[in-house]
Amino acid sequence: MKRPSPKKRARPVPTPAPTGSLYPMRLNKYLALKGHATRRDADLLIEKKKVYVNGTVAQLGDKVREMDTVEVRGHGRPKAYIYLAFNKPAGMDTHREATGEKNVLDSLPADLKRLSPFPVGRLDKASHGLLLITNDGRITDRLLNPKHAHEKTYEVRTKLPLRTSFKEKMEAGVSIEGYVTKPANVEVLGENRFRITLTEGKTHQIRRMVVALFNEVTDLKRIGIMNIKMGPVKSGGYRQIEGKELTTFLRLLGLGADTTSATEIQPN
Repeated sequence: MKRPSPKKRARPVPTPAPTGSLYPMRLNKYLALKGHATRRDADLLIEKKKVYVNGTVAQLGDKVREMDTVEVRGHGRPKAYIYLAFNKPAGMDTHREATGEKNVLDSLPADLKRLSPFPVGRLDKASHGLLLITNDGRITDRLLNPKHAHEKTYEVRTKLPLRTSFKEKMEAGVSIEGYVTKPANVEVLGENRFRITLTEGKTHQIRRMVVALFNEVTDLKRIGIMNIKMGPVKSGGYRQIEGKELTTFLRLLGLGADTTSATEIQPN
């Protein structure tokens, strides 16, 4: 009996080459393209914990985005930590995006840029107010992860007068695209102004909450993050967070009193 001839195996269809941006890119490839090392040697640098992404020790297999800050260090931590309260103007990007537009780091002097700072979290382009800038990667997850429930306070102006039920509904939690926001604290400041304190930070959360309650945000300003307040700083300027304010901030994040900081920074 004649055996059936084996079926020909179909040739695999090649994966089309990606279009557009090269990012996100594997970290070892990024280091090789930047001339730091071959990909194999880059993996060794990562294993030895000499590579940092946005101030955090990198891991093998990590990928980086175009706006990320990548460093190869000879020591396990920066020589100096800096903590800045930056007053972000409306219309300015938080991170360095492919648009090439000015972002918050472009506003810092060269001596601070050499310390590799980065913004912690985002404040959308249309919003303004307090933004933390640091080179201490330890605080990122401790501050931004909603499980820690750290408070952030905003002052908001709306297009229409606030309804009588606005405060009650905002505080109880608002359904935005199937997600119900966590309870918040709201203080009505005027006919179309209110202050809100959140313990989470979904994308455009306050704007979406207001829209869900049949209104629209016309101005949104962040005035506080935990114990840090913006203070009398001009738009586009910054001040150094130090002393008791910094000690309290780090303690609330569970980082003790390690306040090693850069040489005195003059506020602008």
